[in-house]
Amino acid sequence: MKPSFSIVGCGRVGTALAKFLSKVGYIPTGFASKSLSSAKRAAALIGSTNFTDVLWEATKKADIVFITTPDGAIEEVCKSIADKNGFNSDSIVLHCSGALTSEILLSAKTCGASIGSLHPLQSFASTTEYNINPFSGIVTSVEGDKKAVDAAKLIVEDLDSVCISIKTDTKILYHASAVVASNYLVTLLDLSLNLICQAGVPAKDAFKGLKPLIEGTLSNIENMSIPDALTGPIARGDVQTIENHLSEIGSKTPNLLPLYKTLGLHTIEIAKAKKTITDSTAKRLKELFGDSISQK
Repeated sequence: MKPSFSIVGCGRVGTALAKFLSKVGYIPTGFASKSLSSAKRAAALIGSTNFTDVLWEATKKADIVFITTPDGAIEEVCKSIADKNGFNSDSIVLHCSGALTSEILLSAKTCGASIGSLHPLQSFASTTEYNINPFSGIVTSVEGDKKAVDAAKLIVEDLDSVCISIKTDTKILYHASAVVASNYLVTLLDLSLNLICQAGVPAKDAFKGLKPLIEGTLSNIENMSIPDALTGPIARGDVQTIENHLSEIGSKTPNLLPLYKTLGLHTIEIAKAKKTITDSTAKRLKELFGDSISQK
């Protein structure tokens, strides 16, 4: 028999966990949220009537408690439940924050619970009922007490995710990586779309035009090393083309120039790793991008 679980914080992630854990045999014992309607909606999704806005009432009988509130509320929510002796002594308490470690759940240990974190490396941008398992095939990280990590690994496996263990004291770097891969990718594409629209491509066609290039690059990254996947003027050492870029961007969209330069500086290092540019070319490119170190 699979363990029982409760959800505290019935937003996107908590609701998705509830649905797909239930599908693989985990037993829901309670749903709690600051908003009673949110708890009711999550419970109804799997045919449960065990919902409340009194947090510790939902957690007392659960083997595993997921605290899936916004990050800023996790520690306080955990403490409020622990103060009411709302965790049983054999329970496992997990949160799903990518930025915070299991240590913010320390108050649960006063009840004898084990603590950990389980973070799906996925963007949950919808409150839909998830007809497709959003955990399937993605990476999910775990860290915390051994007992909590062992249980979390089984949960990840049951959700059809790929599990990775990370060190508690380096979790913030893991989260920074996720921010770059997701949020800053949006920023990077915003830069690209702005430039192509300035070139006269209609906004409605801009992404469609760039998409095959983006997908091809991602495929290259997946199938070869980062340096080998790098193409373009920096990889070729084409100083003249870079000079033209800087001149035109500076003239037409000067607000985008600093970001272009910053990205260029870091791309030089990848080109050097690829061994397709000489040291003198790398130095010249750094001067163009305004690297103060190279100019001293």
